[in-house]
Amino acid sequence: MRTMRMAGVVLALAGGFLLSTGCQAPKETQTTLTPNAVAVKNSPYSGPKYRVGLGKFENRSPYMNGIFSDGDKLGMQAKINLAGHVAMSNRFVVVDRLNMEEIAQEAKLAGEAQALTGAQVVLTGAVTEFGRREVGTVGLGGILQRSRTQVAYAKVTVNVVDVKTGQIVYAVQGAGEFDLKNEHVLGFGSEAGYDATLTDKVLNLAMIEVVNRLVEGLEQGQWKPSGE
Repeated sequence: MRTMRMAGVVLALAGGFLLSTGCQAPKETQTTLTPNAVAVKNSPYSGPKYRVGLGKFENRSPYMNGIFSDGDKLGMQAKINLAGHVAMSNRFVVVDRLNMEEIAQEAKLAGEAQALTGAQVVLTGAVTEFGRREVGTVGLGGILQRSRTQVAYAKVTVNVVDVKTGQIVYAVQGAGEFDLKNEHVLGFGSEAGYDATLTDKVLNLAMIEVVNRLVEGLEQGQWKPSGE
């Protein structure tokens, strides 16, 4: 009897909600999002800025890494994220090696002779752990309420390699977790399928943590290129 009363109350509330919102015209909204960034972004800095290049960055996790995978997309995505956050930290001079052909072509069109500078250190590493899972819960007898949570987890490792000696002078790790929850009450609520953007978001979080630790080590004098 108590269960029936509870169900009746919920049904009444849902009916009232539909009556109050059913005749409203759709609203259009626009929002500018601020992406997550490294902690020192836009902060002043007067210390040395070492020239940094990016070496190999691979996906060493089982995720998207099998005989049927279409290239190392996760590793390339991690490398692009790393380059962006290192540049935004305002602590390094990042030399671009991903677009050398395009840059050379533009210099040729402009009639300029290139004078490329070499890196003092190279950042190389891997996505060592990556996974996704779904967690579901039920409430109100499993009929009136359901929830579904998609969770993504990533862990990355970055090594700082001195180009003169070939030695790893510093190493850092970063990890991140991101989840998306959807709830249903009496069939109402958000309905979301597989969200591919969770891969981007969690990888970005892990890389931000890596760069934050890389900057901390630099500012604390824990690493520097040979000859400096």
